[in-house]
Amino acid sequence: MSTITSIIQHLTPEERSNFILQLKKKNKRNDTKNIQLFKLLEKGNTTNKELSMLLYGKKTCGAFHALCKRLHDSLIDFVATQSFSNESSEELEVLKLLMTSRVFFEQKQHKIGFKTLRKAALQAQKLSLFAILDEIYYTQIQYAHEDPSLDLQQCIDQLNENKIALQQEGNLNLFYAIVQNQLNNNSKSTEEIITENLLKFNISATQNLSYKSLFKILEITTKSANINRDYNSILGFIEKNYQALHQNERQASKQLFYHIQVLYYMANSNFRSRNFNNCQHYLELMATQMQEQNNKYYSRFLPQYTLLKTLWLNYTSQPQKAIDTLTHFKFKKHTDQISYILDLKLCLIVCHFQQSQFKTASGLINQLHHSDTWYIQKASMIWVIKKNIIELLLHIELDNFDLVHSRLKSFQKKHSKYLKEKNETLVLNFVKCIGQFYFNDKNTTAPKMINEVQKISNALNPKTEDLFNLSFFAWLKAKIDKTDLYETTLNLINNPELN
Repeated sequence: MSTITSIIQHLTPEERSNFILQLKKKNKRNDTKNIQLFKLLEKGNTTNKELSMLLYGKKTCGAFHALCKRLHDSLIDFVATQSFSNESSEELEVLKLLMTSRVFFEQKQHKIGFKTLRKAALQAQKLSLFAILDEIYYTQIQYAHEDPSLDLQQCIDQLNENKIALQQEGNLNLFYAIVQNQLNNNSKSTEEIITENLLKFNISATQNLSYKSLFKILEITTKSANINRDYNSILGFIEKNYQALHQNERQASKQLFYHIQVLYYMANSNFRSRNFNNCQHYLELMATQMQEQNNKYYSRFLPQYTLLKTLWLNYTSQPQKAIDTLTHFKFKKHTDQISYILDLKLCLIVCHFQQSQFKTASGLINQLHHSDTWYIQKASMIWVIKKNIIELLLHIELDNFDLVHSRLKSFQKKHSKYLKEKNETLVLNFVKCIGQFYFNDKNTTAPKMINEVQKISNALNPKTEDLFNLSFFAWLKAKIDKTDLYETTLNLINNPELN
């Protein structure tokens, strides 16, 4: 049952409505209980026995298990259909042309078959669909004897050239897999791992990399950087390869989606490395590319662009612009990108908090009414931990004694094991420290308090630390130094030696 519940939880409200409509069309009898079961599971956690009683008036029975199996199969079919319909329409069009050409050849309509096949080849070349091109060239060679004007040797040469490109694509996929594995299990630097594997798979940074491949490298290395806080390690490598790609306007236009993704990752890496001017530069390039091809990908990338732009504004002394940007953002238009929406909402809460607008921030955080489990599925465990910390700090600022006590106990119970496993004891020490601060009459000179703050300060590296974590520590530092929270935050980020 957990599998069915998990699938349902990952469906958007619109997808759920469409699924119910699909079930209604399929149901041939009025007493079919699949929709009823779906709605019960949608509402929350219910045991098999309870569900069976609600549906059939008795505990688990064969009919109930059969119903669950049918609902599971219907959900799998629905998700697969949705996925297929969301696939690149251009790629599907090429496949349709290839299959249609084969039908024409089988019907002896060779002229129209070759015409359709040439159209498919042009589209596949444009989109770098090497696997489909392989099938196209084989089909062309198979029926080459039906067209005297066709140069068979040229067809064979095209096939062989494409096989090299296909092999290179395979090498890139192996490269991605091995780099990701080594980043998780290797003590070498990120740049060393990438350079060694480029050489191993005979991949030329200037000849073989595309925006798509550069995006995949960035995607993999960013995951690693999120863990080890090392955003600087590959910036030089990425900058060099991006500049080489940027000279090729045709490549940029052909792979616009990946070009925008690359610009986002580059802006993000520079932001995390405190290179705010470079971050702004890549954000501007990203905004320009989002408007290309009649705003083709504008809506798709707006949430993540807005998130990074807002963070940049907030940490470059423009907090009100950041708050205004987030306040006027149309969240309901982007419900299909829930993880970015949640990041944006958390960012707005932090911005208000840093301006000491605690009641406003508290009102916003109270709107996040789902369970931690739901937020872990939609965002991440790290997001939930950050949300719990900011909520705890808000209760301290608003002097909600009982809630501070309960939230502290809840945080330690829920997250201690995970944070220890991830070697994030700094966060645990911080939570322990703010508890001591609050329950000891905010006495910042108490020996225990001084000792805990010193532990955090020694372990903290402001040059590489996550900005949200640094912002939380800035709150503690502002309390100790009796300074303005936002100014303390900016000083800590821009002058790390002040730590």
